[in-house]
Amino acid sequence: DTNNPTKRKRMPGGPTINDKFPNLQGATQSQDDFDLYEYLGESWGIVFMHPGDFTPVCTTELGEAALRAEEFTKRGTKLCGFSCNDSDSHKGWIKDIEAVTNGEVKFPLFCDPNRDAAAKLGILDENLKDAKGLPLTVRSVYIIKPDKTIALMMTYPASTGRNFDEIIRVLDSLQLTANNSVATPVNWKQGEDVIVNFPLSNADADEKFGKDGYRIVEVPSEAGKVLDKNYLRYTSAP
Repeated sequence: DTNNPTKRKRMPGGPTINDKFPNLQGATQSQDDFDLYEYLGESWGIVFMHPGDFTPVCTTELGEAALRAEEFTKRGTKLCGFSCNDSDSHKGWIKDIEAVTNGEVKFPLFCDPNRDAAAKLGILDENLKDAKGLPLTVRSVYIIKPDKTIALMMTYPASTGRNFDEIIRVLDSLQLTANNSVATPVNWKQGEDVIVNFPLSNADADEKFGKDGYRIVEVPSEAGKVLDKNYLRYTSAP
């Protein structure tokens, strides 16, 4: 009974946030000696996991990634798809993707027909299998920093397409907060005010942003207190 959570088979866990993302080495739709680390170089990267070629939701997603490729390029970010099929299958699928979405797939689509890389990543679902009885991958997104560590992971069920507006939004947040002492609040979008990092004292914030460079939000828990650090402080995005 795969609907019973206690009886579902689970693969060993893979890397998580701040872990090094494993290097993908092998074939893509256009080359036999692909190396993810070499491809990314010093750029940020996004790897999209797909359970298999010629799947409807994933077809729309890869088309959207292709259509919005310039938005990722402007952010210094390279895209890489990943699906558990071989190169010939990828080539055929890409023709469908381009015909349906009008997006030209120029980024690599990694081949993992034997599930070797998927097993290392811990993204196989033993309860979802293809016609050959092989487990399919869950539909994860990994955003990878230039040092090849994982900045963010998002995992979707097969029934729900990914939201590229959200992927771009969190990429903007991650890039902004990587080198600035700020965090982004709920529903934040590029250009909106950000939060002063919690570890900074008010004196630190004065030095970094200027005494008038941030505002303290008054909250009941801090009323009447003189504090070295107020916990909710906003400043303009760097």
